[in-house]
Amino acid sequence: MSPNILLLVLVALTALGWFVGRAKARALYTGKGSLHSLPAHHATHLALWILIPALAGWLIWSIVSPGLVHSAIMLDPAAATLPAMEMERDSIISEAFQLASDPAATAFNPAAEGLVEPIRAATMKFNLIGAALVALLAFAGGAFAYTRIKANFPARTRVERAVMGALLVASLMAILTTIGIIASLLFETGLFFSKVSALDFLTGLHWSPQDGTGPEVSKTYGAVPLFWGTIFIGAIIAMIVAIPLGLMSAIFLTQYASARVRTWMKPMLEILAGIPTVVYGYFAALTVAPMVRDLAEKLGMENPSTESALAAGLVMGIMIIPFVSSMADDSIAAVPSAMRDGSLAMGATKSETIKKVLVPAALPGIVAGVMLAISRAIGETMIVVMAAGAAANLSANPFASMTTVTYQIVQLLTGDQEFDSAKTLSAFALGLVLFVVTLVLNIIALRVVKRFREAYE
Repeated sequence: MSPNILLLVLVALTALGWFVGRAKARALYTGKGSLHSLPAHHATHLALWILIPALAGWLIWSIVSPGLVHSAIMLDPAAATLPAMEMERDSIISEAFQLASDPAATAFNPAAEGLVEPIRAATMKFNLIGAALVALLAFAGGAFAYTRIKANFPARTRVERAVMGALLVASLMAILTTIGIIASLLFETGLFFSKVSALDFLTGLHWSPQDGTGPEVSKTYGAVPLFWGTIFIGAIIAMIVAIPLGLMSAIFLTQYASARVRTWMKPMLEILAGIPTVVYGYFAALTVAPMVRDLAEKLGMENPSTESALAAGLVMGIMIIPFVSSMADDSIAAVPSAMRDGSLAMGATKSETIKKVLVPAALPGIVAGVMLAISRAIGETMIVVMAAGAAANLSANPFASMTTVTYQIVQLLTGDQEFDSAKTLSAFALGLVLFVVTLVLNIIALRVVKRFREAYE
């Protein structure tokens, strides 16, 4: 039985159990106060007892059954001709599984054809066993819950506890995922620092992982140029573009623009946040980078490169304008109108009110938006890959080619690499540093937002 059919049958049994449970609970009703819980609560309790044990059994069987199928195949006489080498044997069995699931496929190894029918037979056998197990659990759970339908049974309490448990599991998923990410980063980073000095990694000025061999391996993993490139592109050049444009657009939309202009201009501005980063990368590589190169030539530079920190930073700044603009817009709009009116009543002009009253009052929210924008910018990859280059340069020249932490992570983890080498493991150390920096920036932004909300709510 296919998983889809089994799922439909299980849903049908659950729905049937719900109606049966409600019917029995209604039959017990003799007047006001005769039932502890509503018939719908009893019905939901019965449906949960059908669904949850069956799904749990299905999940466990899905984990166990592949091993049982593999064992059954190995006991079949057709498996006697398989080679003794485990890698070759597994390759043939994998091909046989593909042939069994796709009859139109052609066999590369003749030995795989003899295993197709045993695989189909074993798969059918264990699928039927799994379906029977799921059905048995569904009926057993339903029968148990059916016997519990009584006038004084607290079905509502049991259902609410089940719902609370489901909500708790859902809320823990993000926390557990974060813990898993941190644990994996810490473990792999620990392996890296067992081979490379952490001090050399955090303070070294030379990054050349392809040369990292021999006793001087730590000297080739100096990540300072990567940190500088990330800060220079994402936190300096991009912010020089995003902060003035974002703040001025927010001031215009909240203080000068008419309602009609705001209704179409604000959504158009926020569309920038929805454009895929690869599109920004193409724009940076094909449009902005040649313009920056031509500018460098006009300034007298010899043989300027198309790849530059300035090209990547300009486009990255355009990309994060909505982060700054939206946060500043909300912050300025949240300033009490009494403060603005009081300033105007004292004789201040509109521009003076904005400069000396509204912007200082909204500063916590504006700063929070800038922090979030910086954390978004330093984690950007595609724009850097397509416009900034791969050279780990420690330079303040915006026309020079530079690289960032995210670009190096992509380079280190793609292609045919040895996973336990220092070169590959260095990507996890870079990822941990980037994770810590981004986390700190987000915490600062949340703290600032909290302070802002306390002031004006």
